[in-house]
Amino acid sequence: MAYSLAYNYYMNRKFKILFASFLMFGTCLFAQDKWTLDECVEYALEHNLQLNDFRYTIHSDRETYRQSIRNLLPGVNASSNYFINYGRSTDPFTNDIITTDFFSNNYSLESAVDLFQGFQKINAIKASKFLYRATQEETLQQKYLLAFRVMQAFYDIEFFEGLVAISKEQLAVSEANNNLVEKQIELGLKAGADLYEAKSLLLTDKLNVTQAENQLAGAKLQLIQEMNLENTNDIVIQTEIIEVLGGSGTSEVRSDSIFATAKGFLPMIKAQELRARAAKKQVAVERGRLFPSLALFAGMGTGYFETTHDSLGATLPFREQFRDNTSSYFGVRLNVPISNGWSARSRIKQQKDERLRAENNLEVKEQELFQTIQKLVQDYNSLLVEHEQSNQKVEAQKLAFTIAQKRYEKGMINALELFTAKNLFASAQSEYLQVRLRSEINKSTLDFYRGLPVFNIYQTK
Repeated sequence: MAYSLAYNYYMNRKFKILFASFLMFGTCLFAQDKWTLDECVEYALEHNLQLNDFRYTIHSDRETYRQSIRNLLPGVNASSNYFINYGRSTDPFTNDIITTDFFSNNYSLESAVDLFQGFQKINAIKASKFLYRATQEETLQQKYLLAFRVMQAFYDIEFFEGLVAISKEQLAVSEANNNLVEKQIELGLKAGADLYEAKSLLLTDKLNVTQAENQLAGAKLQLIQEMNLENTNDIVIQTEIIEVLGGSGTSEVRSDSIFATAKGFLPMIKAQELRARAAKKQVAVERGRLFPSLALFAGMGTGYFETTHDSLGATLPFREQFRDNTSSYFGVRLNVPISNGWSARSRIKQQKDERLRAENNLEVKEQELFQTIQKLVQDYNSLLVEHEQSNQKVEAQKLAFTIAQKRYEKGMINALELFTAKNLFASAQSEYLQVRLRSEINKSTLDFYRGLPVFNIYQTK
């Protein structure tokens, strides 16, 4: 018994250790995977919880549209009632005045269909269809916005990864200079105070590396949160930076041509256009209430009455009364609105205001789009100049730092002058990296407004 318990304890402990090792191994494999930008966007679109709310709205508007079509079908209603009469009352079968207590049971089935309602239902169908399509476009717009947020976070990681690499390069230089000063002090070529300066610069560069790594961790956290990536606090991306400026294919861009293309497909614009068209149809719905309405109806009914007797004075059975008391009818119903406290015309005026508001919102969206494209084109032209100048600045600062390093090694300048040259070189590298990243984002955004497939995003049904 004791042996069995000990054996079970040993096996359970061994299983837990193996399971924990498997989890750690799986986590390591997961952490080693490199995410491309397309993979990050695809994952974010599938796991973003806010998009679910838009999907539910699509489903609701789709059902509203389908129901507006079903409203054209005839309505069918069945009813039944049960009465108990006390005291003086009218015999429902003979219409004689009686004082006997009795009960009766009635059944009816009626169907009605609208023949004309001022085209209210037709216009309501069109309006609900426009609103349904507008919701689809708005959902697609939210997907694009999420994709751009993911792209920004993705390139922020690339920037801070580059910043960490630059900081480590500067740290390596400071460590080499610190070692050089220590050897020169041992040989009596430098005073002890020079070592304090070298160590101070070394500690400064270590701090720069730590700060850059912290910024990189913050950028990774931002991407993880945008993707809604669970059970991890780190992510490794696949670097995709390429030279995007200076090519012959992208050297000339025009705001008006890009705007004309973007206005034709951008979900934000299409959604507002659809809402403006829906508002116009809703005005027609309200106007239809001023017209007479015509409906066709038909039905049948029957009943059971306790006062219905045969020749012997016995109450006729339910089946016989249900058959004999059956009656059918049909007819048309005309309803002419004469006065309703001016409420119909008031609703028309209010709906006209909604239509004007929707049309004005469309113009506002188009204006915002044009201004956005204008800014992108201006940034593109500015980045062309910044890219060239920042590249030249890197080369110049690199040469200046190389000369300063050699002069420092020969004792011709002090540590502070070397530190200044080194920082200028690092700053130039950082600026150049930032320009490249801004250029990539600018190019991708302009390509998107040109209608190019920047993201693999499809319409939600």
